[in-house]
Amino acid sequence: MKTTMAKPLEVERKWYVVDATDQIVGRLATNVAAVLRGKHKPTFTPNVDTGDYVIIVNADKVRLTGNKENKKTYRYHTGFPGGIREIPYAELLEKHPERILEKAIKGMLPHNKLGRQMYKKLKVYAGPEHAHAAQMPEELKFD
Repeated sequence: MKTTMAKPLEVERKWYVVDATDQIVGRLATNVAAVLRGKHKPTFTPNVDTGDYVIIVNADKVRLTGNKENKKTYRYHTGFPGGIREIPYAELLEKHPERILEKAIKGMLPHNKLGRQMYKKLKVYAGPEHAHAAQMPEELKFD
């Protein structure tokens, strides 16, 4: 049996749409990250971006388990001395609900050029509409 290595120009990409209504953030993020990497395909190659495009709709309806809605915070640094900032989960969900899933999925992709290339295939929308109907995305459901 011969092992085939995927070549970047021979990769066929599909478009999938995922409804995030009442999905748990971490479980949804792991499944979407696997599709973005291409691990669901038999032609998966670790050093080639073989993944598909994923559109996530209704990102404002995701949920967390336990008491994380009250305790979880997102931290970043402005770059200035003493510039550490924290945003509570509830505030981020209210202002920019798509960033919650974007941050969760980005953290599960490789932290290099290949991971940044995979991250560009992710499209997240807070509401039920998206601007990618011309690509004819297929519905993708996770168990």
